[in-house]
Amino acid sequence: MSAFSDGVFAVLITVLVLDLRPPEVPTFTALLALWPTWLSYGVSYLFIAIVWANHHHLLRHATAATTSLMWYNFAHLFSVSLLPLATAWMAVSELAPQPVAFYAVVFFLVNLTYILLIRELIDPMPADTVPLKVRKVMRVRSIVTLCLFGLAAVVALKYPIAGLAICCCCLTVYLRPEAPGSRAG
Repeated sequence: MSAFSDGVFAVLITVLVLDLRPPEVPTFTALLALWPTWLSYGVSYLFIAIVWANHHHLLRHATAATTSLMWYNFAHLFSVSLLPLATAWMAVSELAPQPVAFYAVVFFLVNLTYILLIRELIDPMPADTVPLKVRKVMRVRSIVTLCLFGLAAVVALKYPIAGLAICCCCLTVYLRPEAPGSRAG
């Protein structure tokens, strides 16, 4: 399941880059004029990397590919697969409110399905495998960022740059996949 998921993440990054187009005019000014596209692409590439690292970190706890784990994993991969569409729309619109709000909704869904994976993989484990304090940090981090992604979607409808900034801030807490206090490195 981990290898399949890794393949899906690789395809998503490839699809993301296929939407990049050079400017029609061969000047640096024309290249700089595409800053919303480059910003959208750069942020999304980093986001996919962060989501992949956290997903990979979480799946190392899987001992069997249960039916519910497979479906939660497919739901998670589906939500991540919406990122190239959201990125392209956000870039083409030059960070217009509704596309940025949709982008935040995609991350709300990514985070929601990540919570389902945590519940399936971590919650049933013995406390000596994943300490209760680590579980609590994982749960709180996930729920707080879920709420913030929801807030980002609403804020983006009026202030798209602020909505995107909230999304970026949320993902910084996932730069290290392991929860603070865990023994994993």
